[in-house]
Amino acid sequence: MNNQKIAVLGLGAMGSRMAVNLLKAGYNVTVWNRSPESTKPLAAKGATVATTPKLAAKSADIVISMVTDINASRAVWLDSQTGALSGMRQNAVAIESSTLTVNWVKELAAEITSRGVEFLDAPVVGTRPQADSGNLVYLVGGKAETLKQAENVLLSAGGGKINHVGDIGEGMAIKLAVNAMFGIQIAAFAEIIGMLTKNGLKLEKAIQCLGDLPVTSPAVKNAANLILKDNHAAMFPISLVEKDFRYVMQTAADIKAKVPTSEAIHQVYLDAVNKGYGGDNITGVAKLFI
Repeated sequence: MNNQKIAVLGLGAMGSRMAVNLLKAGYNVTVWNRSPESTKPLAAKGATVATTPKLAAKSADIVISMVTDINASRAVWLDSQTGALSGMRQNAVAIESSTLTVNWVKELAAEITSRGVEFLDAPVVGTRPQADSGNLVYLVGGKAETLKQAENVLLSAGGGKINHVGDIGEGMAIKLAVNAMFGIQIAAFAEIIGMLTKNGLKLEKAIQCLGDLPVTSPAVKNAANLILKDNHAAMFPISLVEKDFRYVMQTAADIKAKVPTSEAIHQVYLDAVNKGYGGDNITGVAKLFI
């Protein structure tokens, strides 16, 4: 049994898997989720269930948040009545693993560290299969000594690799870049496949030909197989892809960077959401074209 006490806030597809991994590693884990129903499987595996983030964080050495967006992050950490920060002891470590904007992470870090709590932004590259197999890649921003305190916990939560990117916010910047690159590739591939099939090519042949070429990345090849099988079971839902592109554009606007390709691709995923595909995996964007 590991004596460190860990709180996990947000039990969606990723947070729940992180909590399970930590329990398997022998940590004392307390969980919180906005919808209490999601806590039951974790309680059955040995987690303590808290009714608020504040109570979850009260005796924790490390608190990890994995929530949907900035509004959820703000509420989980900073709500004056129930927020985790109001329950954390000094020198504990707060870790934000959600995909958010760089400016919000910096704002959050300033508030948290002003209360004597350490902070890391540590978003992950990978989805459900990588969390299950312990092959997530953490992109960490913050102090090296703080990361040293949290390193074993991050690895136990599902990390196969930890990249210390730099200062606070820089982990989040890389995460947004990764998601934008991925989203751009998948949308472009879906668009081109749609053009080819409308030109008379069979879907399987079009995917096979493109898949054999070096211009098609491994990530796109994996997505192509799902498109061919019409399997769009959510691993990275389109609704979150659309949100992440919005955050890319917000982050770019904050530093006056130009991201015209991301802006154009955002419209593609927004169209998919508006057409009812938001719950599909990112590969479901192909429905717009095929």
